Amino acid sequence: MIFVPSVKGISHQGDKYTKPEHIDMGADVLYQTVLKLDENGF
Repeated sequence: MIFVPSVKGISHQGDKYTKPEHIDMGADVLYQTVLKLDENGF
């Protein structure tokens, strides 16, 4: 599970908001993890 911050700590609600740069950072963590797993044959 990859966590990214939400403005005012609000999550799992309709009015939550996460800054685009934080979403990009979370996506990059996922991407780098997949690449590393692929390198290691998983």
